[in-house]
Amino acid sequence: MDLNGKAALITGGRRIGAVVAEALARRGVDVALTYRRSQAEANAAVARIGAAGRRGLAVQADLSQAERCASAVAEAARGLGRLDILINMASVYVRRPFAELSVADWDAPMTVDLRAAFLCARAAAPHMREAGGGRIVNFGDWVARSGRPRYRGYVPYYVAKAAAIALTEALALELAADGILVNAIAPGPILPPPDLGRGELEAVEQATPLGRWGGEAEIAKAVLALLDSDFITGETIRVDGGRHLA
Repeated sequence: MDLNGKAALITGGRRIGAVVAEALARRGVDVALTYRRSQAEANAAVARIGAAGRRGLAVQADLSQAERCASAVAEAARGLGRLDILINMASVYVRRPFAELSVADWDAPMTVDLRAAFLCARAAAPHMREAGGGRIVNFGDWVARSGRPRYRGYVPYYVAKAAAIALTEALALELAADGILVNAIAPGPILPPPDLGRGELEAVEQATPLGRWGGEAEIAKAVLALLDSDFITGETIRVDGGRHLA
């Protein structure tokens, strides 16, 4: 896909999403980002998009509410004049022991990581058909991509991410005839949580064959590679520094 002049929507435009947005803007893409509460961060990302010479748009949306998924897509398409790319990054990542899980704990990642990805894709597909094709990039997780859980306390998250990979494959088949390619990225140790201690940081580095955290730019590179390709669909690419090999 020639990215120049295209328009993208990124759900969950914080931290890594903001870096992806700026990378897209530098390739000539207008970018809308959704945010739930972090308006200041979203506005800062929009400013960086503008500094790269493209239009940026911040869309407030609680994607756990089904109706907001479609309306966020519509707002992005209206604000940017078209929609060619959807990047489903919004996620709920919470550790909780199995014995303490509530129905709400189960529902949170299912509604945001999985259902919102489906609903946003369903709303975005007509805009992409109108443009003659498009790209959808979902987000899984390196653990789910590896096909077995490794860490206790993440049952809903793991199941939702495994399902997001299945959704990617199913959508790729459904939308191929429309020229809409659907792939997923399964990040590994990219950006450490702010509350991670030095010992935990070093443990992750030691368990990763490349010996370090990847950094947000590695996800942006992977997103761009999938957007550039005209013949990859239904694939989930791990970006984990070889962590799945250890």
